Formats: sequence, structure tokens, C-alpha cells
Amino acid sequence: MAPNDTLSLIWAGIIALAVFGYVVMDGFDLGLGILFPWFAKGEHRNTAVNTIAPVWDGNETWLVLGGGGLFAAFPLAYAVLMPAVYTPLIAMLLGLVFRGVAFEYRARTTRLWIWDAAFAFGSTMAAFSQGVILGAILQGVKVSGRAYAGGWWDWLSPFSLLTGVSVVVGYALLGACWLIYRTEGGLQDQAFRMAKLAGVATLVAVVAVSLATPFLNHDYFSRWFSAPGLYLGAPVPILVAVCSLLFVRALARRAELQPFLLALAVFLLSFIGLGFSMFPWLVPGEVTIFQAATAENSQVFMLIGVGIMLPIIIAYTAYAYWVFRGKVGHEGYH
Repeated sequence: MAPNDTLSLIWAGIIALAVFGYVVMDGFDLGLGILFPWFAKGEHRNTAVNTIAPVWDGNETWLVLGGGGLFAAFPLAYAVLMPAVYTPLIAMLLGLVFRGVAFEYRARTTRLWIWDAAFAFGSTMAAFSQGVILGAILQGVKVSGRAYAGGWWDWLSPFSLLTGVSVVVGYALLGACWLIYRTEGGLQDQAFRMAKLAGVATLVAVVAVSLATPFLNHDYFSRWFSAPGLYLGAPVPILVAVCSLLFVRALARRAELQPFLLALAVFLLSFIGLGFSMFPWLVPGEVTIFQAATAENSQVFMLIGVGIMLPIIIAYTAYAYWVFRGKVGHEGYH
């Protein structure tokens, strides 16, 4: 393997880590917003917001790292994919703006219902848009030469809508499990009930997307149903089934941390399955990791910066979560 190919794989791993880090860190934040209309006004809503108040605005760091890394390390893929998903990407950013502004204003206004609605709407729109972007990339985009050759609405399809809904219910599951871990009393009881419903919906969504994906592309189908991929990929659905059974048992025992960790495990396994389907493509069927990579010198230079900053980001994120650990009430931490 050429040195530049090794660097390309390292950068692909860094971007994958950033994307999954964003899903872990911001997924339950958005999940709380998705579930927000079903919380009782007053104490329950304030408590839910307090669980994420110290950390929510740092979670987009991972989104910036993923998007910036794609632009810097794989500019060809960035140039092809961005025009293909402009509409859902803009919708996602607007959703995050709604969520962020509402989060700040709800603590400083008497018209609370407006900002509660904006918080729920923005969170749901951001989550749905992320799922649509994933589906649009998975189903493939039209490329001519080194540029996007499709239309403005090519991203919209039954499959992209399915992945959009799937991400919404998956984030709702993370949000419910987060509340189980961080709250107590009536809100925690409600979170247990929500986690059961969201858990069933998430499992159905995972199965539906998993069954539909191989039929999008011949490479996907052969990867999963022909040797050696058939044997290499088999542990993924088996482990998803095991995690699902353990999740049900954890809820039945009213465990507090285990449901959240098991929900994250299902997301991780789904992420691994996604990578197994796509590798080595960045633009499915059109552009590989190695074809999209920038020059070797540029990758080395950027890798030095990331090597310095990434440990710092992980350290301050871990420290923030450690400082603000423990159960949360409507008046704060205790």
C-alpha cells in the first residue's frame, strides 16, 4: 500500500470518528428536542433541558471536524456530494439554528411556548435532515467527470425518507435513555416508557434500512450476500439482535446506565454496517477514498494539527461530562 493510501485510510478513520462522535454527543440532545412536546410543561421540561445545558453547544465540534475534514482531506468527494445534498443540508443547519436560539431564549422569555415549539421543531428537522442526507449518499449520486451531474431533487426518494425517519426515532431513543440515566422520579418513569416505544421503533427502522440497502447497489448486495463478505458481515446483525435483547432486559430491571450504553452500541453496529457496505467508496460507485484524497503533503500537514487538537477536544469533552455528572432536577444538578 502506498504511503498516500495509508494516509487516506487514516483520514477516513478520523472523519468516521468525528461523525460517530457527533451522533453520540448530539444525538441525545436532538432526541430530547424530538420528545420535548410530550414532557409536562414546567418542571419536567426544565429538568430535561438542564441535563444538556452545560454540554449541548460543544457537541457541534464533531460536526465541524467531520465536515471540515471531508473538505480538507477529500476535496473531490466534498465537491461532488455537497451539491447533491444542498437542500437537506440547509434544512439541517436551519434546524440547528432553531434549536440553538430556542434553547437560549426559553430561559429569558415569558412566551415559553414559542421557544419550546421551536426547540422541538428544530431538533426534529435537524435529525430528519441528517437521515435524509445519509440516505441520499447511500443511494448514490450522478457524477460526470469530477462534478455532480444530478438534479436539485435527486436526494428525495422513498429510501432517503426512510433513513430520515429512522434517524429521528433513533435519536428519540438516545434522548429517552439519556433521561433515564440523568433524571429521577416522574420524568424518569416517563423516559422508561418512551424508551420502550422508541426502542421498538428503532429496531424496526434498523431492520427496514438494512433490508433495503443491499438492493440500492450491486456492490452493496455482493458485499453482504457473497463470500467472504457474507461471513465477515454476519456478526453485525447478530450483535444487533443481542444488544436488543439485553436492552429489553435492562429496561425490565430498570437499569439506568445500561439502556443508554446499549442504544449507543446499536448505533455503533449500524455505523460499522454502513462502513462495511460503502468501503472504499466515498461517493458510492463513483469515487473511492483513494481517488478523492488530496496531496500527501497536505494530508501530513493537516494530520499534525489534528493530532494536537483531537486529544484536546476529547479531553475537554470528557472533563465537561465528568464535572456535570449526576442526577439533574428542574433547579439544576444534585
